[in-house]
Amino acid sequence: MQDFEISISSPTIKLGQFLKLANLAETGGHAKELIAAGEITVNGEITTARGLTLQIGDRVCTPEACATITLEDPALTAADDADEDDFDPEKWRNL
Repeated sequence: MQDFEISISSPTIKLGQFLKLANLAETGGHAKELIAAGEITVNGEITTARGLTLQIGDRVCTPEACATITLEDPALTAADDADEDDFDPEKWRNL
């Protein structure tokens, strides 16, 4: 069974959204089917609530794979934003 981590930018995410983000489901409809069939576990317990709110550290499993939710490093996100903010169009206008 494949086991990996998926980073998200906010402290919570809905189960259906996470299944798509982690590529544990191909579409929202596929996620709904997996959940309704009782094939999804969250922290070792079967769940049938597609709108379940997941948090950092939760472990979501299908019969094929498991994914643990981690929080994106805010320092990396801030560094990416800072690079974008440093662009000065006036500097490049006459080149």
